[in-house]
Amino acid sequence: MRGPRGSGGRSAGRGRPRSGRGGRDLAERVRTAKGRKLSSTLWLERQLNDPYVAAARREGYRSRAAFKLLELDQRYRLLQPGQRVVDLGAAPGGWLQVAAGKLGPGGRLVAIDLLPMDPVPGAEVLLGDFLAPEAPERLKAALGGPADLVLSDMAANTVGHAATDKLRTLALAEAAAAFAQEVLAPGGAFLCKVLQGGVESSFLAQLKRRFASVRHVKPPASRAGSSELYLLAQGFRG
Repeated sequence: MRGPRGSGGRSAGRGRPRSGRGGRDLAERVRTAKGRKLSSTLWLERQLNDPYVAAARREGYRSRAAFKLLELDQRYRLLQPGQRVVDLGAAPGGWLQVAAGKLGPGGRLVAIDLLPMDPVPGAEVLLGDFLAPEAPERLKAALGGPADLVLSDMAANTVGHAATDKLRTLALAEAAAAFAQEVLAPGGAFLCKVLQGGVESSFLAQLKRRFASVRHVKPPASRAGSSELYLLAQGFRG
């Protein structure tokens, strides 16, 4: 359910990925091939020049999105050994790789996505639609107890209309939040993707009633030009 992202436990303390050589950015340009749209060419060019994409390949992560979770964990200490964690919309598994490495053998890591993905050691992955009526019960059964952390990097497929895209992604965030409040243990945390300007005050108010702390966060690995943000709610009141 998320764009391409997904063995974990590496620390972001190694330093933020850097582009170029000797401190200079060397942009690699892509020629527009016959039959390729300009938008596709620009996307490919951005990928080739993205230091996080290069770092993900170098360190064995399935996508650059792994660094978003690494950076947020480094700042807010979300992942601890032995926790129970749920990852909603997990494909291709970058966040799972990070979480599995942090939780260790004593943790429990469960994920769900519409798209099939290669197994991630230490994680149980369910194939299916999180919005399907039976999905929450499947996740609860696999988790085997209250969760310490619910992660959601889900985003709706964009249609090119900003207001519509925000509402569709907000609907996923609200569904993820409702599930989190069903499964979290007291003191647990919830992290979900939203879009700038796409969070209604009523949704924030609800989270603030149920969690001790609610904030917007944007990790450095999130592209500066992207409208994505993350909502981080900590200290679930139960």
